[in-house]
Amino acid sequence: MPNSRSHNKIAVRLLGITLFMLAASFAAVPLYDIFCRVTGFGGTTQVADENKSDVLDREMIVRFAGSTMSDMPWEFNPMTSRVDARLGETTLVFFEAYNPTKDVVTGTASFNVAPLELGGYFSKIECFCFTEQTLQPGERVEMPVTFYVDPAMVDDPDVEHIQSLTLAYTFHLTSRVPVGTSENNS
Repeated sequence: MPNSRSHNKIAVRLLGITLFMLAASFAAVPLYDIFCRVTGFGGTTQVADENKSDVLDREMIVRFAGSTMSDMPWEFNPMTSRVDARLGETTLVFFEAYNPTKDVVTGTASFNVAPLELGGYFSKIECFCFTEQTLQPGERVEMPVTFYVDPAMVDDPDVEHIQSLTLAYTFHLTSRVPVGTSENNS
């Protein structure tokens, strides 16, 4: 018959395993996000401070899409539907957001690239998606995205044949404050 000392050891081990599993579950989301950003997995784009790539003579058709979640009241669209960008060329495009409400609305954009395999070769230098965006009632803004497609893709047999990609953004509601409330007057 086991003694109480061995029961305590088992209880401590089980508690340790439980705490480890709990910690791992909280760490999984940020670790997965880091993994996706580093590898481009799942269409996650890369972030660059500047473009140091050589520009190739090969072009990539880059299409743009914009949408909002059902609770986000903004109108949000790309100002151009596509560009033909040479690989390695820094390109600037704009999206437009409009807040038709009488509220101050803040949102955050999520993004991806399709086909997913190109996420690791699509680098954003500047993007409205890096920070929350707040629009006043009736405000309309142009939001820039500066990017390039890494010419290293031509050396990757899995993606070298791809000739077009789509950069898509979805705006999510972060907060909505009616004008004249105490939150807005502070």
